Amino acid sequence: MAQLLHLNGPPGIGKSTVARRYAAAHPGVLVCDVDVLRTLIGGWQDDFGAAGALIRPAALAMIGAYLEGGHDVVFPQLLMDPAEVTRFEACAHAAGAAFVERFLMDDATTSVARFHRRGADDRDDPWHDRVRLIVAEQGGDTALAGWHADLVRLLAERPAARVIHSAEGDVEGTFRRLIASLE
Repeated sequence: MAQLLHLNGPPGIGKSTVARRYAAAHPGVLVCDVDVLRTLIGGWQDDFGAAGALIRPAALAMIGAYLEGGHDVVFPQLLMDPAEVTRFEACAHAAGAAFVERFLMDDATTSVARFHRRGADDRDDPWHDRVRLIVAEQGGDTALAGWHADLVRLLAERPAARVIHSAEGDVEGTFRRLIASLE
């Protein structure tokens, strides 16, 4: 049975990095990264949120089609709204696939610090600078800490979800813990 593996977690925790590592170890797996897809929308730099809202239905359609073909998808995306998680879960089930949730987490203080360090030397991800501005506009470290708390609350509502400790600088260790959680 195909599966949609949702990697949730705070910004900068390593969701996209671990998703790419997962796909490298599992040929044929689609990494559906909404942050990458939103950069395909004209004007995404000016309205990051609107570009995300425009691309999310396309991401759902792509995920559904890929799962229906019997192939796995890994979806590295911060989702804090239970209804939004349910949309992706329903997409997986409609395609006859399993929905697997893993939260990549670290403690709140470290997660905030990691956010500020992410992408500092990686110009392959053009949205990092834009996300930094959005976070600053929404309250900076206070917003990041609040999102971490929101994820902890969401996790309590998702009994099948599992937490994977994401240790900074240890992509391989985080990846191994993810794989172990799936076995």
